[in-house]
Amino acid sequence: GAEIVLVLDRSRSMDQGFAGRPPPGMKGTGPEVLDYYMGRWPGRLTESKGKVARRLLSEFATKRQDDRFGVIVFSALPIRVLEFTQKSEAVHAAIVAGDVGRGLSETNIGLALEEALSSFEDRPYNGSRIVMLVSDGGDRLDPDTRTRIAYLTRKHRVAIYWIYLRSANSPGLVLEKGEAASSVDSVPEYALHRFFESLDTSYRAYEAGDPEALKQAIDSVDRLEKLPITYLDTMPRRDLSAPMFGLAFGCVVLLLAASLAEIRRWA
Repeated sequence: GAEIVLVLDRSRSMDQGFAGRPPPGMKGTGPEVLDYYMGRWPGRLTESKGKVARRLLSEFATKRQDDRFGVIVFSALPIRVLEFTQKSEAVHAAIVAGDVGRGLSETNIGLALEEALSSFEDRPYNGSRIVMLVSDGGDRLDPDTRTRIAYLTRKHRVAIYWIYLRSANSPGLVLEKGEAASSVDSVPEYALHRFFESLDTSYRAYEAGDPEALKQAIDSVDRLEKLPITYLDTMPRRDLSAPMFGLAFGCVVLLLAASLAEIRRWA
């Protein structure tokens, strides 16, 4: 099991579809290319990245009954929707709540990560701790934010998993052959990925360009986080009313038998 904070991007771009894989030979900016990326291509999946992510994360949380989940959604500011709980119904409801309304255009991953890491404050360390970031964009963090995040990950011993939902025309997390290294600082995705790699903590990045890749990424996290977790739980008291009533009934029977055996009068 693990203590997992789900950090879900709620920006407007999450309402768009995945990048997908264009048919072979589809290049350039012709009408068929525009139709494909606008969702008008026959057979093209038009379900938004946010909807697919929430559905798969709900399934992930449901099958991990021994985990403790917290949920944070964010765009310009983070919102702590749910504190740590083992109740799958509450986790599912918190994930679904992120689908209300439309997101904002701004994305502040730095504040969202700080809020997620602060969830472990004053909690005893009982096992694996994970911040699971699900976002379709990166962020260039200022030096102060980078310092705070690096400090909190070391302090609370938290692993970071970034599931990057690649949109159409997004660069991805890996530099293409011949691409200048200077692009790392100019592209938010590159910059954030490089910052995570520099942290003194366990970090894994998954790039998902379609729902199947997203499912594989979530399944990978599920397989990796199988270490034992220790926690205290209050068990319901044992109901002893039935055996006590039986014992009382037995005592009454004994008293009745003794009363019937009593000699009322000597001959």
